[in-house]
Amino acid sequence: MKKTFKLEGLDCANCAAKIEKKVKAMDGVKDATVSFFAQKLVLEADDAQFDEIARKVAEVVHHTDADCTMVL
Repeated sequence: MKKTFKLEGLDCANCAAKIEKKVKAMDGVKDATVSFFAQKLVLEADDAQFDEIARKVAEVVHHTDADCTMVL
């Protein structure tokens, strides 16, 4: 499954790159792309676990950039 999420409060391109790298390394994630300019994250992950993976990704996003929130 592939889905796009809005990232509210993403501060810089460096944070976007860090988030992308961490999300791509997560179990169950097939691919992830973070766009600083569009303030979006495109997540491709296993269909059966997608909701659980999305929640974990949201935690990673907030942990990496405390001002950033992934809108589920």
